[in-house]
Amino acid sequence: MDDFTEEQIERYSRHIILAEVGGKGQKKIRDASVFIVGAGGLGCPAGYYLTAAGVGRIGIADVDTIEISNLQRQIAHSTKKIGMLKADSAKSTFEELNPDVKVITYKERLSSKNIMDIIKDYQIVIDGSDNFPTRYLVNDACVMTKKPFVSGSILRFEGQVTTIIPNDGPCYRCLYESPPPRGLVPSCAEAGVLGVLPGVIGAIQATEVLKLILGKGDILKGELLIYNALKMSFKKMKIPKNPNCPVCSEKPTINELIDYEAFCEVRPY
Repeated sequence: MDDFTEEQIERYSRHIILAEVGGKGQKKIRDASVFIVGAGGLGCPAGYYLTAAGVGRIGIADVDTIEISNLQRQIAHSTKKIGMLKADSAKSTFEELNPDVKVITYKERLSSKNIMDIIKDYQIVIDGSDNFPTRYLVNDACVMTKKPFVSGSILRFEGQVTTIIPNDGPCYRCLYESPPPRGLVPSCAEAGVLGVLPGVIGAIQATEVLKLILGKGDILKGELLIYNALKMSFKKMKIPKNPNCPVCSEKPTINELIDYEAFCEVRPY
């Protein structure tokens, strides 16, 4: 524990006394880097808990500004921050919570031109996007760079989480091979979302990341965890690896990143 100050030992004491974490585990957390796609409903709680846990470097990408309708669920923001860029708001919130953590913002829309250069500097990726073009872009980029990522989604009263480990289990395209046609799946703005739902799903995403960092526990590899808030139920669905997956199979047909904006309606993260 020579690497930690007395204040840091006290801050992370509830981790350090866990046999599965301890001082060595907390050092792993401190030395880890996580990139979060979106500073919205999922990115806010996931980032907040990873910051509290002491993850050393967190990147967060978002191009949107805060609106009053966001505040029902996006817990890194506040009324006085309306109109502020979400990425900047999240950075200030996280750094106020834990000054040990370095937060880097990316105030640009992720695309085939920049995502590879961004994620190469991070150990794990969290996908908290709310649009299909970004979701497929993140999947393909992470598979191509062999970068583990945790995917989450929410709508109305239901949320889903899965963890993708490239070359070791299925990817997102094994579950949903291609984006749905425009207008087929409503957005949260169109269908609504229970405000506490992204808190549950974002916290689960953060949990998966910490287990990946620590190398402890069972992760949601090859499984889709489905949470129904109305029924207060969790269920798991196996995701079979598609031997003909266009991205992660032995003979992929998609070998370069695709920007799906032409085919799907793009909404802010």
